[in-house]
Amino acid sequence: MKSNYDKNPSILVSDNEKECLTGWESIIGELNRQINKNSSTIVAIETYQGVNDDEVETALKEMFPSHSLYHTSEAFKSKQEIEKMVYPFVTDDRIFGFMTDLEIRDFLDSDKADQLKKQIDHDDNTLKLIYGPGASLISDTDLLIYIDMARWEIQQRMRRNEVNNLGVENKDLEAALLYKQSFFVDWRVLDRHKTAIFDDCDYFIDSNQTNRPKMITGDSLKKGLKQLNKQPFRVVPFFDPGVWGGQWLKEVVDLDRSAVNYAWGFDCVPEENSILLAFGSETFETPAINLVLKEAPDLLGNEVYKKFGAEFPIRFDFLDTMEGGNLSLQVHPNKKYIREKFGMSYTQDESYYFLDAKDDAFVYLGLNEDVAPEKMIADLKEAQETGNNFDADRHVTKWSVKKHDHILIPAGTVHCSGKDSMVLEISATPYIFTFKLWDWGRLGLDNKPRPINIEHGEQVIEWDRTTGWTGKNLVNNIEILAKGNGWVEERTGLYETNFIETRRHWFTDKVEHSTNGGVNVINLVEGREAIVESPTGKFPGFVVHYAETFIIPAAVGDYTIRPYGSSEGQKCGTIKAFVRK
Repeated sequence: MKSNYDKNPSILVSDNEKECLTGWESIIGELNRQINKNSSTIVAIETYQGVNDDEVETALKEMFPSHSLYHTSEAFKSKQEIEKMVYPFVTDDRIFGFMTDLEIRDFLDSDKADQLKKQIDHDDNTLKLIYGPGASLISDTDLLIYIDMARWEIQQRMRRNEVNNLGVENKDLEAALLYKQSFFVDWRVLDRHKTAIFDDCDYFIDSNQTNRPKMITGDSLKKGLKQLNKQPFRVVPFFDPGVWGGQWLKEVVDLDRSAVNYAWGFDCVPEENSILLAFGSETFETPAINLVLKEAPDLLGNEVYKKFGAEFPIRFDFLDTMEGGNLSLQVHPNKKYIREKFGMSYTQDESYYFLDAKDDAFVYLGLNEDVAPEKMIADLKEAQETGNNFDADRHVTKWSVKKHDHILIPAGTVHCSGKDSMVLEISATPYIFTFKLWDWGRLGLDNKPRPINIEHGEQVIEWDRTTGWTGKNLVNNIEILAKGNGWVEERTGLYETNFIETRRHWFTDKVEHSTNGGVNVINLVEGREAIVESPTGKFPGFVVHYAETFIIPAAVGDYTIRPYGSSEGQKCGTIKAFVRK
């Protein structure tokens, strides 16, 4: 059956496509109209990491032949000063750093910034453009424009060596190192600054597609973000190959069949996904993190917002090993370790929900009853140093799994999804804090060894999570909570120390739901399509398809889900996650 999974979901904001201008000529024409209202204009053009500066500057020079262009890079500290300043957060570790508390002003040299401002003040040109991160901090401006980027596109450009870290020229670095510095430093700094100036921005430019920019007003973007909190919505998913990747996503999601594989599907990671806002036939792409930063109370709910601030705490993603290989044997840090070592306030508790599985599918979970910690760690280190095999079965318990099983993985539990399965991973958001213990002697797709983190891992393994305890507490710990006409509700997890609760509904008829004041994240795990509706008509019916993850903002309140279209009268299933009270 042909895939009906929507890879480019959008939310209609307005029927007026003229609200979204496409192409540099249209954009510059609009800006010219605003500039001509003043006899002398200073324009600040703020940029997020990854923007193609050459493309933007070429457009500015062609459309504004008579102007003065000033770069904020002229006011930044030297490369040596910046490297020294960010080192405590970047560290020497290949993967992990420490979450920074730096601000954009920390990257500016006050003397250089003052000198740049004097140049601008004494410039007689009627049009002066200040370009780059921190542009609005250099001088008072008449017009403020923000050129934004989605983090997934930034990562693609990093892989092509097109992106520098903030304030330095280092785009030739390995992409993994560029990403690490961005994760722990650049994105934190730029998001703080963007949040501070967001309401003052006259225009936002979507620069994710090369030479096809789009621009909307700040009011239009704010209108779009507020619209999202009134209804169900989906973020734009992205997919990536991996050394253990499989073939399931190609068929079910309708991805490129010629690709080597798809290991990951990021279906709901608002830190890195984007959102498509529709204005008539035009769509404007904005980072999903903008919604979290600007509309968190209505999106998350007051209690969740008080607990997590402007962070989206729940993550859904896909792990495809169908006709692929095992994931790495791994463990996640506990709350104390992640806070002290990496500056995160909560950790990566997670679970594996099996969307599909072959007859021989399995998962490694927990330790064998006779495990000897010193022996296991010694064997791991010996295998890593010599290249010899690590006998995982000797130390770690192997469980058979089938479709719709739910395996809980609280932090500290050694685990690994095996080949020939399709996992919907439901977890807390801190998604890069995986300590790999063993990777089956493989090289990555770049033919380089994948980093192993035994030194971190041995500090956080919970050695008492052995077969008996794991089987009782983490394997299909499912209970029926309620039944009604055409539906059943089950609790499926997560473990009691986790802040996420999950509920599964099987239904052939309408099921009543409520956000109960907190954000809901849901995936349609069974059935070709279903429809989400408001009992009071607060939002239009929202159709979802098999394996699609969707978000119900806290502000929505009551809603229903029922089979739809070709699924009417058939059994469907959803898995819902929310933050426990």
